Amino acid sequence: MTVHLHQEDITADALAPGTMLAIDTETMGLSTFRDRLCVVQIADGRGDEHLVRFGPGSDYAAPNLKAVLADPNRLKLYHFGRFDIAAIRHYLGIVAAPVYCTKTASRLVRTYTDRHGLKELVRELLGQDISKQQQTSDWGAHELSDAQKDYAASDVRYLHQLKEKLDERLARENRTQLAQACFDFLPWRAELDLAGWPEIDIFAHV
Repeated sequence: MTVHLHQEDITADALAPGTMLAIDTETMGLSTFRDRLCVVQIADGRGDEHLVRFGPGSDYAAPNLKAVLADPNRLKLYHFGRFDIAAIRHYLGIVAAPVYCTKTASRLVRTYTDRHGLKELVRELLGQDISKQQQTSDWGAHELSDAQKDYAASDVRYLHQLKEKLDERLARENRTQLAQACFDFLPWRAELDLAGWPEIDIFAHV
């Protein structure tokens, strides 16, 4: 496998046509409006990962990246898609859907644990160990270190395999339809975040 670093946009021929895409983002922090989008990671499941880096002052034009993210015929795989969808919507101006979220699926079928992070999910379902050491590093740096690039790539490297395992469990527990309804709502949950309801459950009684 190879990690490819792109500046400001992905190349037009980087991804296989019509395939599911694993997507993740790296930002300067957890506030979408304050903390700019620095990197979008993308993988088509063939073994390579692509990192698209956006510099300070970027106009986020990225026509090739936007085309594949907005393609309604490509399923987008995320882990905690709510955050990534909101960041992409805010900075790139597109809704990167349709959606499958491995964290949402995990919460629906791994009810025996409260550990739904990517590291724990990859370890249990795939028997692989990934490092989260670079999670809080400076993604706005002028140059990304090899450790940062490998970390960013690992966030999309296993999502296709995780989907297969989680789909089996969703079917086994008769929760596939419920999961799909959650996935379909995720872009709207992200839209609520951007519109000013990030911590409020509008369905709550009080």
